Amino acid sequence: MAPAAHSGGDVRRVLHVMRLPMGGLFRHVQDLVLGQQENGIAVGVVCAEPAPGDTVSAKRLAALEPHCGLGLHLLPMSRLPGIGDLVNIREVGVLTRWLKPDVVHGHGAKGGLLARLAPAPGATVRVYTPHGGSLHYDATSPQGFAYLAAERLMRARTGGIIFESEFSRAAYFHKIGRPGGLATVIHNGVSETEFEPVAPAESLADFLFIGELRMLKGISTLIEAASLMNRPVHLRIVGAGPDRARFEEMAKRVGAHVHMEFMGPMPARDAFRLAKAVVLPSWKESLPYVVLEAAAAGLPLIATRVGGIPEIFGPDAERLVPPTDAAALSAAMELVLADPADAIAAAAGLRARVMAHFSAARMVESVGHFYARLSEARRAQLRAGRGSAADGVKPGFTGAGR
Repeated sequence: MAPAAHSGGDVRRVLHVMRLPMGGLFRHVQDLVLGQQENGIAVGVVCAEPAPGDTVSAKRLAALEPHCGLGLHLLPMSRLPGIGDLVNIREVGVLTRWLKPDVVHGHGAKGGLLARLAPAPGATVRVYTPHGGSLHYDATSPQGFAYLAAERLMRARTGGIIFESEFSRAAYFHKIGRPGGLATVIHNGVSETEFEPVAPAESLADFLFIGELRMLKGISTLIEAASLMNRPVHLRIVGAGPDRARFEEMAKRVGAHVHMEFMGPMPARDAFRLAKAVVLPSWKESLPYVVLEAAAAGLPLIATRVGGIPEIFGPDAERLVPPTDAAALSAAMELVLADPADAIAAAAGLRARVMAHFSAARMVESVGHFYARLSEARRAQLRAGRGSAADGVKPGFTGAGR
């Protein structure tokens, strides 16, 4: 028997759609699910099945499932566009017709595509959060041209769009154009427990990288930077990804003064115990959770001046290093090792800023207010007889959550 549709003015049923249960995107959805459930909202999640042997993702999903009042729905889902997308669109459509959510919220390029193209009840509002995704591409590349063109076409089916950073908002307007519906910036946030001190392990590396192991994350720049250093340096690399073998091969060719360990994936706070400082050499980002998590834990942090990272650092953004610049990254790493007191003082300042401005509770509240505004606008459209297959409401920009 299908769940009963919600009636009334408040948003009570939300379906989140994403691809992989990993990285900052999954962390964001997880925080929304927990916060929305606490606020009395029934939440469902659609995502890709974990790959065979991916026990980390399987454990994450198992922990999330009890909080999904509308269920956790796993589908075979490919990273690249293909015929499988048509099957996924149909399956998500079946779910939305059955669950009758007030909001279906797509995350990332794949989740955004499925959430916006799947058939849904007329009152359902479609919301999209890019999380970088298509916005990382340049229109001059064949892939970028295709992805950005698809984003333009889907504007008419986007009731609202939530940008995680001012950077993402600017990139969307520049590469895609004006959103088809309402838009807002709501920064990612971390919970109070993440500000608790991290007990260091007995044996500490100098630096830790944690994230997806792919070229976009700048790990090749980090390896080159370590090779340029004038002292012995110990790096630990935590994470999984498609380019791991490539990075391991690069690591074999560095000087004897560089010791690199590839640790595999693990929870961020477990990884933070393993090193004196965190280094995030990304070439492109949106508003990465790992920066917020490392800052909350009080660890010295080296990061690049990309995406929304300067929005996190605020007045200390001059400490950020240029992306792809191995020499500048090497110099910053040398400085942290040479003057640990200064690095610890800077970390304390960043921790205080994140505590004041990047709260998970505030993020959940702001997303809820945005949902309510979109839902009321959609109902007004339907009452006026203007509802159609295109789900966009009157375009505009709201400062909610900024």
